[in-house]
Amino acid sequence: MAEQIPLYPVRSAAALAAANRKRAAYFSAAGPGLGADRPSRYQLEDESAHLDEMPLMMSEEGFENDESDYHTLPRARITRRKRGLEWFVCGGWKFLCTSCCDWLINICQRKRELKARTVWLGCPEKCEEKHPRNSIKNQKYNIFTFIPGVLYEQFKFFLNLYFLIVSCSQFVPALKIGYLYTYWAPLGFVLAVTIMREAVDEFRRFQRDKEVNSQLYSKLTVRGKVQVKSSDIQVGDLIIVEKNQRIPSDMVFLRTSEKAGSCFIRTDQLDGETDWKLKVAVSCTQRLPALGDLFSINAYVYAQKPQLDIHSFEGTFTREDSDPPVHESLSIENTLWASTVVASGTVIGVVIYTGKETRSVMNTSNPKNKVGLLDLELNQLTKALFLALVALSVVMVTLQGFAGPWYRSLFRFLLLFSYIIPISLRVNLDMGKAAYGWMIMKDENIPGTVVRTSTIPEELGRLVYLLTDKTGTLTQNEMVFKRLHLGTVSYGTDTMDEIQNHLVNAYAQMQCQAGGSSTASTPPRKAQSSAPKVRRSVSSRVHEAVKAVALCHNVTPVYEARGMAGETEVAEADQDFSDDNRTYQASSPDEVALVRWTESVGLTLVSRDLTSMQLRTPGGQILTYCILQTFPFTSESKRMGVIVRDESTAEITFYMKGADVAMASIVQYNDWLEEECGNMAREGLRTLVVAKKALTEEQYQDFESRYNQAKLSLHDRTLKVAAVVESLEREMELLCLTGVEDQLQADVRPTLEMLRNAGIKIWMLTGDKLETATCIAKSSHLVSRTQDTHVFRPVTSRGEAHLELNAFRRKHDCALVISGDSLEVCLKYYEHELVELACQCPAVVCCRCSPTQKAHIVKLLQQHTGRRTCAIGDGGNDVSMIQAADCGIGIEGKEGRQASLAADFSITRFKHVGRLLMVHGRSSYKRSAALGQFVMHRGLIISTMQAVFSSVFYFASVPLYQGFLMVGYATVYTMFPVFSLVLDQDVKPEMAMLYPELYKDLTKGRALSFKTFLVWVLVSIYQGGILMFGALVLFESEFVHVVAISFTALVLTELLMVALTVRTWHWLMVVAELLSLGCYVASLAFLNEYFDVAFITTVTFVWKVSAITVVSCLPLYVLKYLKRKLSPPSYSKLSS
Repeated sequence: MAEQIPLYPVRSAAALAAANRKRAAYFSAAGPGLGADRPSRYQLEDESAHLDEMPLMMSEEGFENDESDYHTLPRARITRRKRGLEWFVCGGWKFLCTSCCDWLINICQRKRELKARTVWLGCPEKCEEKHPRNSIKNQKYNIFTFIPGVLYEQFKFFLNLYFLIVSCSQFVPALKIGYLYTYWAPLGFVLAVTIMREAVDEFRRFQRDKEVNSQLYSKLTVRGKVQVKSSDIQVGDLIIVEKNQRIPSDMVFLRTSEKAGSCFIRTDQLDGETDWKLKVAVSCTQRLPALGDLFSINAYVYAQKPQLDIHSFEGTFTREDSDPPVHESLSIENTLWASTVVASGTVIGVVIYTGKETRSVMNTSNPKNKVGLLDLELNQLTKALFLALVALSVVMVTLQGFAGPWYRSLFRFLLLFSYIIPISLRVNLDMGKAAYGWMIMKDENIPGTVVRTSTIPEELGRLVYLLTDKTGTLTQNEMVFKRLHLGTVSYGTDTMDEIQNHLVNAYAQMQCQAGGSSTASTPPRKAQSSAPKVRRSVSSRVHEAVKAVALCHNVTPVYEARGMAGETEVAEADQDFSDDNRTYQASSPDEVALVRWTESVGLTLVSRDLTSMQLRTPGGQILTYCILQTFPFTSESKRMGVIVRDESTAEITFYMKGADVAMASIVQYNDWLEEECGNMAREGLRTLVVAKKALTEEQYQDFESRYNQAKLSLHDRTLKVAAVVESLEREMELLCLTGVEDQLQADVRPTLEMLRNAGIKIWMLTGDKLETATCIAKSSHLVSRTQDTHVFRPVTSRGEAHLELNAFRRKHDCALVISGDSLEVCLKYYEHELVELACQCPAVVCCRCSPTQKAHIVKLLQQHTGRRTCAIGDGGNDVSMIQAADCGIGIEGKEGRQASLAADFSITRFKHVGRLLMVHGRSSYKRSAALGQFVMHRGLIISTMQAVFSSVFYFASVPLYQGFLMVGYATVYTMFPVFSLVLDQDVKPEMAMLYPELYKDLTKGRALSFKTFLVWVLVSIYQGGILMFGALVLFESEFVHVVAISFTALVLTELLMVALTVRTWHWLMVVAELLSLGCYVASLAFLNEYFDVAFITTVTFVWKVSAITVVSCLPLYVLKYLKRKLSPPSYSKLSS
């Protein structure tokens, strides 16, 4: 089929022939040994040669150049060998250096290879290998690396390194230009603030780690119980964990105080799911009479090597001292992973993985130091300014004619013009960031918002990709039963009372039959099940459907402590099961919603253990069912089943429910299922198909023996078990279709709409099922009603991925839905192509994603697109993604606070994202861009004046303004007005929310670019030149007057320029302007050594200063007015 589809221009025959020649040449060159080793692999490749004929790249040329073929590596090795000296000169030396460094680093930090292990119960000393300590460490530094680490983080920025060098140069007498404090005070201030902030953060992290590592646990030894710290637990220890205690390391579950031999654990900090999980103790150790007997047996656990996957585990439990030896297979339900919490009873487990090898630590990535895009852009601009500074100094020395010790003059000029790069830039921007953080936290429209990373508020204004979790982020994680469909009749929320009546009638009828002929109660029901051709009444069909929903699940009713033991153990009809005291626990909220619904219509689940469950009928009768087998839900099978025996009639029934895609082929032929599933999905409901099959005792016994045999196999266990279960799943009787709604959070739809209009592409990454994810994507309008969705078929090999990607390429403007497993395969072979195609989609949904996969997707987007990403989630499983993104937002929800603590910004509702980005993100970026450029302008203007001054006075390297004038200029005289730009806004917050399109402009980065920067440079040169030449032209007899006139005009120009830049006046801006002017006028009285006080008070001084200031500022005001009239910015149309 695939070969017949004419896709894109296929590679020419010549190109293919050339590729084959190269391949043949390689194998003949490699010698007989290598060729003989691998013939079969390359035969296979030639058979699937049609893969190469279907290019995946966007152009033919690209496919040729970047052949993602298996043989690219060997070919590269040969070509490298050919180049020799040429290769070494053209970058080979760089490669060799990197390789050597990598080799050294690997030697120093050699990672231990992870291996499978045999763990003897209670005997840590028997471990053959050394395993890592069981301590948690979230700190970035230790006591020795703190100061070097923080200083490195600061001085890796060109700006700070430059200031350090300039400040150090002042210790050399020949280069000294002014007072030391003019250079060291600002630098010292910046460093002190940074070190203090880092120290506080680091100390908090240390305290949190210490608290977790010093938690005490009971360890079981031959001499009884001893208390150990969490960090001292070793592989092989037997650890007792009480109810509501955190599990300290990965363990295999051996015993529990619960009679049923099972317990519940809460996994919200591991996988983000709030539902409790049922865990089962190893039956061999659970059956032992006393706790101490664990030391009297000779047993071990064989565990697979540590892995990332939190949803799977394979191992075996072996007891050697019994005859014959006992072998039990261990799966995920026998494990207790670290960071989960025991929710019922007390558990005893044997530790199999500790510290870095636990699932929770392996799924957590190290937090990185986040640096905003604006900071990186300013860093580039400062490099450009540095080049200008060097060029200007060289020009000055050249014009001097390289007279005398010219290199000293060059260095002095470099220092004189060093104000081109102002140190106050860092101070102002850091203070600005703190101000934005304060404004965000004080905003009454987004209460409860916390800024945890104060260095990146501007990032909120530059986002292009938003990656969001589903459960608890877009949805409330609250399921409500909405619809029951029986094929001919459908029941909604308003007709549930009819179901109730049907149930009451059905059970009343059955009781009459049982009362009338207690002996002959079995035959009529047998006949009914074996003759499905007879049309049953609606009442009996409703009854069968509700009973199936009430039995086919993994829900357990839990009763509060006051009567828990008594109520769950006693199974008598007259037992009082208090409804108020009961809560349901299950691995999925859908399950709980279904059982709650059966309770609301009259069939109540009152108790359940591993072997039986009890239902209470509307008439109060208790029905007991023996659970023979349960088949849990898996992402592969997409269904779950249970085999039960009715205690009263001894009938064995196999019930099954699952996704429509999985069940369609299992149930008997019908003409309504597919259509109704589509209808419910369009309403945003999660659908489940329920079916049943009656089994005879012989059929069941045959199945059980085959099933138990498959469960013990060590190789391909899952496949063998699935094959046995599938033998039952044939021609099942379709009972009903259920629809459950996961309610969306408030205002999710308008928020997503707003973000889309702002040009932000939204990707949903969830661990949930494909059907559910697609459902929520549609109901939340992440994917619009009219849009097509392309569901990426499950792929396992390179060939399948190739065909599926080509199928996807032919679709246009449709949302992509892909599962984690298929994603993994595609990224392995076609990473670039997949990301390129996915980025063109209006929306992407990735389901069944592990925490590490979520983080990997974020990193891929950053690498391939170079755009800013934001991740938003609410559970522990979202932490890696939040930390990997340029900007992480955590929601404080039902899934704990782990995500909100790890995030850069923490919010309480998803709808707050809109205001956080549209209002605060936008204004933070625009304000910082204006502030940064204005501070640079302030440095450039004074450097221009210095250059003019030196040129006029025979290129002397003498400072124009000395001592306090320079410090005052950068601080008291101009700091407040310049900093008040952080209060500026171009449009009102309401307008920014109403027109999210305004946000689109920011992603292009036009507020701070080389173009806008160049405009400011030209303005600075014009103003600096006017101020200096004006003062020189108008100065009278003394040089002192030049300083007085030019400096006063400079301060006034700066104040007027702030007024010119401001778009919306705030009362604090006016105060700052007047305060600065007042400070300058007042200080004139004390600056006798710089100014002639008698001259300053004359009218001549006033008119000369006014004239120069008007000439320097008036043209700019005129230009601004004309620009606003002729090409107004987008926001001005809204604000007018």
